[in-house]
Amino acid sequence: MNIDDPRVAENLGELSRTLADAGDPELIESFLRCLLTPGETADIAARWALVKALDRGMPQREIAKNLGLSLCKITRGSRELKKEKSAFRRFLGMVKKPAERTL
Repeated sequence: MNIDDPRVAENLGELSRTLADAGDPELIESFLRCLLTPGETADIAARWALVKALDRGMPQREIAKNLGLSLCKITRGSRELKKEKSAFRRFLGMVKKPAERTL
């Protein structure tokens, strides 16, 4: 499928709803490891790590060095994080401890 194929949105939407409904982190992790290659799994993990590092204020070049990512990927993550109503920002809020959310 190419990115413009309507089946992309259809299948991504279905997958997103199913993951949201699963409510079982261990099942979701197992599913992702089955769905993705080891390289894809590592890439997704590295991208999430870069979002968390950006949120902590780590410099982009340090992130690139620590995670072995290109500055282009890090810049993209930074732009997404800065957007109003950023999904990254919302997910970061979900992983922070409840006490941190109220500060």
